[in-house]
Amino acid sequence: MKSVTVLGSTGSIGLQTLDVIRKNRKDFTVAALSCGSNIDILERQIREFEVKTAAVFDERKAKELRARVPARVLSGLQGIVELAKLDSADLVLNALVGSIGIRPTVAAIEAGKNVALANKETLVSAGVPVMERAKKHGAVLFPVDSEHSAIFQCLNGENKGSVRRLIITCSGGAFRNHAPADLRRVTAADALKHPSWNMGAKITVDSATLMNKGFEVIEAKMLFGIDYDDIEVVIHPQSIIHSLVEFADCSVLAQLSNPDMRLPIQYALTYPARVGSDCRPLDMAAVKTLSFSPPDTGRFPCIRYAIQAGRTGGTMPCVLNAANEVAVRAFLAGKIGFMDIPELVLKKLDGHEPCMNPDIEELLALDERIKRETMHELHMEREPLPAGVI
Repeated sequence: MKSVTVLGSTGSIGLQTLDVIRKNRKDFTVAALSCGSNIDILERQIREFEVKTAAVFDERKAKELRARVPARVLSGLQGIVELAKLDSADLVLNALVGSIGIRPTVAAIEAGKNVALANKETLVSAGVPVMERAKKHGAVLFPVDSEHSAIFQCLNGENKGSVRRLIITCSGGAFRNHAPADLRRVTAADALKHPSWNMGAKITVDSATLMNKGFEVIEAKMLFGIDYDDIEVVIHPQSIIHSLVEFADCSVLAQLSNPDMRLPIQYALTYPARVGSDCRPLDMAAVKTLSFSPPDTGRFPCIRYAIQAGRTGGTMPCVLNAANEVAVRAFLAGKIGFMDIPELVLKKLDGHEPCMNPDIEELLALDERIKRETMHELHMEREPLPAGVI
């Protein structure tokens, strides 16, 4: 039986992770859970899964929860980091959103834990030092993103040296059919109407700008060691093929399923085994058509900015992510428009002189500085919870 710690258990990925565990109780126990402030949901989870240790980022909410549950309740970022290192867990699933996920990932790796990684900012902002630590400590990072899970599955049993290219698919987001002029008028409510996936607010906006797909290119580089020149993105509106791998002989392997995040979550939890699920089977005759097209980097320049930041390397991806986190937060709060997001990100990238080979602490300090500067420029007060602490 495998014991799992779920960081961000009250958010979209966390809830779906616990749904997978709920349906496979003979195979899994829950070692620990964390949230930002939603202690009502967390309390129900603690009781259902008989969790002995939990963490709440919000200190006041943590104190309130301590009076309501028999579990040990830690608090703050340090409390979440402590959960990531618990001896009782075999696997840590990091479903936090934002750069706050970096420290818990590193803590789990350094404690010798394998990590099921849904926190993409870990590899975008700090990919090189994180992957170096994983290699040093013998930790495996299991991808939870549907695209990277698809690649991971297609590479299973293959010689990585025979890979010709990776092809990452993209739904195109909520505005894939919008004219450029219309993008100036869209609202946060419009952006959150994703055509294929049920996700949290931040990643849904990133999908609409295509920043999410740029992030995934950087992640693919880090996870699979494939050159940027050999990673391609294609728009695939049906969201049936989740990514493809082309090999030296021009054979292409693809992973297909209906869009349901429980599938990649389950594969990360059960690898190398496959177990049954109640996800809807794929009916190819009903699908009828699978279409593909290149991304429009003119209408959606964030994908271009992300890939260029990845190619530059060093501190540049960290700046990209920090500026984007604040920009998305501002857009969701109605402080800026949709097309202000790429403009703000580009301004921060253009104003930064990259430093090569930064360590984790340098990157975390830079992340905080860029966020603080960007929020000041947008006249935003610091929120009580960092973006994405769910």
